[in-house]
Amino acid sequence: MTLIAPTLQSFFTDRLARHKRVSEHTIAAYRDTMRLLLAFVKQRTGTPPAKLDWAQLDASTILAFLDDLEHSRGNTIRTRNARLTAIRSLFAYASLRHPEHAATIAQVLAIPAKRYEKATITYLTEAETQALLAAPDQNSWEGHRDVVLMLTAIQTGLRISELLNLNRGDITLGAGANVRCEGKGRKHRAVPLNEPVRNALAGWLTRTATGADQPVFTTRGGRRLSTDAVRSRLDLHSRTAARQCTSLAGRKLHPHVFRHTAAMNLLHAGVDTTVIALWLGHADVRSTNAYLHADMTIKEKALAQVSPTTVKISRYRPPDKLLAFLESL
Repeated sequence: MTLIAPTLQSFFTDRLARHKRVSEHTIAAYRDTMRLLLAFVKQRTGTPPAKLDWAQLDASTILAFLDDLEHSRGNTIRTRNARLTAIRSLFAYASLRHPEHAATIAQVLAIPAKRYEKATITYLTEAETQALLAAPDQNSWEGHRDVVLMLTAIQTGLRISELLNLNRGDITLGAGANVRCEGKGRKHRAVPLNEPVRNALAGWLTRTATGADQPVFTTRGGRRLSTDAVRSRLDLHSRTAARQCTSLAGRKLHPHVFRHTAAMNLLHAGVDTTVIALWLGHADVRSTNAYLHADMTIKEKALAQVSPTTVKISRYRPPDKLLAFLESL
């Protein structure tokens, strides 16, 4: 019998933190996966996590856990696959330390990710963008903040986490105005600002606390704004905007729609997808290709450039008497 506890601990402290130097978000996601898995196995077998053996984490148990996530907890298939990725990482690490459990580990590593239908990317049209930006009351402190936040998100394409983590020192408003952020995989990038956004940020920063380490988007009390707060404000403004723009009625907007909108605006402007990938901080340009599929106008322009095929319609006539006989049967 080999307990998993020592290996699990070294997986986090040695493998992830010291050798791979993954981000805090990755460690938190993997931690939550292991907590859910261990709780599931304890409920199923009665074995406390500290006493759990590798033989008890076979492929059938892992599959049962994944099914429980999807059907009992209501997780999406994407979340299910993300949990499986964390488990695979642990088992790949364990395979080097526990060759005596090679067969069990190999079976778990062979579990495939579940296929799912990818939803079409949603984004805001120009009319919807203008209606949403006009929805907040800019005479109020919160309304002014929300407009600047949405305007910055739509122009820069920053993820909502990147946007809310911005400090005053990350923004340059002079020559070569830009915002700097740290994205996924601790990749740093700078995104240029156009004049309207630069002016909007300049006006907003006069109403916030000074200091390079002070957050840009805060609550009235000075605390950094949360993602849940942004979702709540977006719901409020989208309902207001729907009164003027009927295409927003009934739509549940997520803050990520600003990032999609930024990408589609660049695409419509004729910017190459490799540049858009750099702009958005995508590790692979294939992630950016999804925007090509979402835009029907690009496909329509491509169709307009193709000469229509003309075919003369005529009745088929057999070239041979025998074929003519068979056709007549």
